[in-house]
Amino acid sequence: MFHRIGRTVVRHPVWTIVAWLVAAVAIVATAPSLPSNSDESSFLPSSYESIKAMDLQEKAFPAAFTPAAIVLYERNDGGRLTAQDKADISRITSELGKKKIDQVQKVVDGSPSKDGKYDTALVQMDKKSTGQPKQADAAKALRKDSTSLAKGTELKVQVGGQAAQNLDQQDAGKTSDAVALFGSLLIIIVTLSIIFRSPLVAVLPLVLLIGVVFTVANALIADATKIFGLQANSSISALLIVVVLGVGTDYFLFLMFRYRERLRAGDEPKEAMINSVTRVGEAIASAAGAVIIAFCALALSTLGFLTQLGPALAILVAVTLIAGLTLFPAICSLIPPRALFWPGKKWNQEPPGTRYAAVGRTVGRRPALVAIVSGLVMLVLAIGTFGYKASYDLASGSIPDTKESMVVQNTLAKAYSAGAAEPTDVYLNSTDGKPLTADFDAFATKLRGVDGVGSVDFDKANDVNKAGTTADFTVTLKYEAASDKAIKTVGDVRTVAHDAAPPGTEALVGGSSSVFKDINAAVNHDYRTVFPVAAVLIMIILGLLLRSVVAPWYLIASVGLGFGATLGTTVWIFGRGDGLIFLLPIIMYLFVVAIGTDYNILMIARLREEAQEGREPREAASEALKHAGPTIGAAGFILAATFATLMLSGNDFLTQMGFTVAFGIIVAAFVMAMFFTPSLTALIGHAAWWPGHADRGHAKPLGPGGPGGPGSSERELDESGRR
Repeated sequence: MFHRIGRTVVRHPVWTIVAWLVAAVAIVATAPSLPSNSDESSFLPSSYESIKAMDLQEKAFPAAFTPAAIVLYERNDGGRLTAQDKADISRITSELGKKKIDQVQKVVDGSPSKDGKYDTALVQMDKKSTGQPKQADAAKALRKDSTSLAKGTELKVQVGGQAAQNLDQQDAGKTSDAVALFGSLLIIIVTLSIIFRSPLVAVLPLVLLIGVVFTVANALIADATKIFGLQANSSISALLIVVVLGVGTDYFLFLMFRYRERLRAGDEPKEAMINSVTRVGEAIASAAGAVIIAFCALALSTLGFLTQLGPALAILVAVTLIAGLTLFPAICSLIPPRALFWPGKKWNQEPPGTRYAAVGRTVGRRPALVAIVSGLVMLVLAIGTFGYKASYDLASGSIPDTKESMVVQNTLAKAYSAGAAEPTDVYLNSTDGKPLTADFDAFATKLRGVDGVGSVDFDKANDVNKAGTTADFTVTLKYEAASDKAIKTVGDVRTVAHDAAPPGTEALVGGSSSVFKDINAAVNHDYRTVFPVAAVLIMIILGLLLRSVVAPWYLIASVGLGFGATLGTTVWIFGRGDGLIFLLPIIMYLFVVAIGTDYNILMIARLREEAQEGREPREAASEALKHAGPTIGAAGFILAATFATLMLSGNDFLTQMGFTVAFGIIVAAFVMAMFFTPSLTALIGHAAWWPGHADRGHAKPLGPGGPGGPGSSERELDESGRR
């Protein structure tokens, strides 16, 4: 199949390029705009208690609301608020409500702090638009108008809350996108220039990936988002840029290294490109298939962010794969090798000796020692996983502390109480539709007895709905809503509330801490579901590629070791304080497993190719490293470096992700694929390919009459890929 693809695109390069351009224009022209949603509660399905509590609040207390934005007032000199300041605060709050800002439904007085230095106003926005960009625009308008209204007073006015956090996250995201894009471009250009000594080879993949592949993939992602009702999150755009540049450059490298190798072997340019697509096509397709399946496994997640991220990345990699097998070879086949590799002069000369050849000899001679040392390195690094703990504060993880919304959040936590900014609501609801007859004071007393609860507020006159069927108990925790202690406390509150609910009633616990508690449960569900499914599907791909039952087991085990080493190292570096962003292990698993499998596939496919030429397992491992090592090394370095650019974003989440994925790729390329996988394969020998005989293939033994020998036919030369 891959031979036919290569022959078609190389013999008809112009038509291939025209087909790409026509398809790109049609797809982009008909694609909708990509929506965005950053509401953390939208991560969860309606079956979780926090979402049930939210729905109950809307039905029983339609006038009640969770503030979408909070206006914080304080004096410029940091002193206590005076009578004049309080009058100005009342005026500003009233005027903000009269501005009729889009999405803003009302602005009401908040409560002063105990020390008298702060006061607040609470802003209600349309619940249907929670997390959408227009509410961020509303927060921007609130900031502008409140600052204008405060002129001539002694007040400093700042706007925080969810809508303001979304606004600041967008601004931080723009910086992340720019850093990721330009940093990745610079790394790719410099690295490819050093490897191939050619400015054209350095620039060509970037033009194709950004100008065509990313544009088409982004349009298809928008189509999928609309068709399947997915939710886009504003933080994934920087990730998409890095993935398309990193993975796309990897596939370009796989092709160009083999193309240059075939030219050095004496093939005519077009035949060299056809043979390159034939030889490397299966490895690229299998590698991309592993990545796509790993990403598609996220569709099994219960978190809205991951169900969007998975299909988006799968579409991106699929488009990149198609481009790697068709567009890249078509364009390169139109350019004469001398022009393509200009001004380099040694593109058609095989180097006499390389470091990878030396590494290959070491692996071939001492595979047991290499396997033990490389395995122990990963095992020792994996010890850090025992110290893992999760952080659920996506806002502080993705927004710098200097941004206004974070300043407001931190000030509220200090001025009021850690949990006052985001209280927990316990709803006692009648299950038979009859008015509640419960002892409300006794119920409140039991809630106050939970360790970690600061206060419980309840007023029968105001906190029971008109029908008398639902009561709202406002519980203020002693801890910040996203902290581990708050999540544990809200779990205890649930237990007590459920047990204390009188017959004929049910208790539902809502609020931010309750949402984080449910996200924790959803993540644990994903660990038990997504991880095994992705691993099994990747093993199936490996089994089909290698026609082996044995090899997939130790290949996936090696990737698992790489995952453990990556997570352990990340915990040691970033996880000592508040912990790692809760999404990180899932994203790490998918990237390290999928991309780590990429390099394993490329190495094992080359090792099989060398074995098919009649080489014994140890010699095959040595030759595979000599030829595939430079490709994997260059690809691993570029992909790791492009992800590492996310560390410059100023966004904690992207910083952790950038390091984690970059380090995982380094481990995958330079420990697993270079040492662990080939050494294990050499040790296991022919049994690695059981029950098939993929390593013995169709080629005759080396020597007279074998491939490359005097008696070999043209067909045998083509199949062996050597002359």
